Amino acid sequence: MNYKNEKQMKTRKLGAQGLEIPMIGLGCMGMSSFASTGDIYGKADEKESIATIHRSLELGGNFLDTADLYGPFENERLIARAIRGKRNEFILASKFGFEIDDNDQVTWRINGQPDYIRKSIERSLKNLDTNVIDLYYMHRPDPNVPIEETVGAMGELVTAGKVKYLGISEVNAEQIRRAHATFPITAVQNEISLFGREAETNGVYDLTQELGIGLVAYSPLGRGFITGEIKSPDDIPEDDFRRLIPRFQGEQFYKNLDLVRELEKIGKEKDVTSSQLALAWLIQKGIVPIPGTKRVRYVEQNIAATDIQLTAEELQRIEAILPVGLNTGSRDVNIPLQS
Repeated sequence: MNYKNEKQMKTRKLGAQGLEIPMIGLGCMGMSSFASTGDIYGKADEKESIATIHRSLELGGNFLDTADLYGPFENERLIARAIRGKRNEFILASKFGFEIDDNDQVTWRINGQPDYIRKSIERSLKNLDTNVIDLYYMHRPDPNVPIEETVGAMGELVTAGKVKYLGISEVNAEQIRRAHATFPITAVQNEISLFGREAETNGVYDLTQELGIGLVAYSPLGRGFITGEIKSPDDIPEDDFRRLIPRFQGEQFYKNLDLVRELEKIGKEKDVTSSQLALAWLIQKGIVPIPGTKRVRYVEQNIAATDIQLTAEELQRIEAILPVGLNTGSRDVNIPLQS
C-alpha cells in the first residue's frame, strides 16, 4: 500500500493545549551523521533526506522531529536548509538535555539546569533558522535537578515567545504528573512499539489520557526490526549501533524474526507491510508515531498507514502475537545514544 497521490492526511489534536498535527510525524535523526558514532540506520544522504522532507510535506506530513544532540546540531541545520522559505508550513519539534559543551562536544551528561536550557534554546533557534520552536522537549530528565525546576524554566520560554508548546521525553508517570502540574505539557515522547509496550503497564498511557497530554512514539518500528527488511544479523552494517542492542543479538534475534513473520501474514491479507500494520496499530490507540526515515519511498509508505483501518479482530490477532509483557530483548545499548 503506497501513497502516490496528493491526498492530504488527516490531522489530530496533540494534547489539550491547542497544537494540531498530522496523524504521523517524521523522525529526522537518521538524516545526519553523528560525530561520535557515524551514520545511524544506514548511510546519510543530504539530497535524499531533503527530498524526503519535501515529499512528506506534499502528503501533509509537516511534523518534523529533531534534537540538538543529533550531529550534534547538524540535523537541525539540515532541516533549516530543507524548509528554507517554507518555515510556516512546518511544525518543528526539537529537544535539549544531552549536554553539549562550548566546543560542540557531547559530554553525555544530562543537563536540566535553567541556565543550560536558556543556552540550548538560543542554539536551536539559530540552527533551525527560526524565531520560535513549535514543540520543545526535555530529551531526558536530569537526575540531579527536580523536574519542576526544569519545566519551570521551559515554561519561561513559552512566556517569552520562543517556544509554543512543551514536551518531555523518556519519563515515567510520576514525572509526567509533576511536570504537568508545573506548566501544561502538550506531549510525552517515549519509545513505544509492538516490540516495546511498557507504556501500557507503567501508567504512562493511562495518565496521558487522563491529563489530556499527547503521547508520541519514537522508534515505533522497533528500531527497524518490524520493517521485516532485517532477515539476518549480517543485514546490519558492522558500524550500526543496533549490533549493540540485545534485541538484535543471538537467540533473541531469531525469536523476534519469527514474530515479524507472523505480523507479515496479517499484513499480506490486507495488502500492507508489517511496518504499516504496526503504525496503524499505534494510531488506532491514539498514539502519534514518528518513524524515522531518509527515503522518499518509505515516507510514502508510512503516511499511507494513516488510511489503514484495523478491525477489532485484527487488533486482537496483532496483540496476540506481541502481547503486553512479551520479552523481545532489551532496547538498551552500550553507548549513550538512545533516540
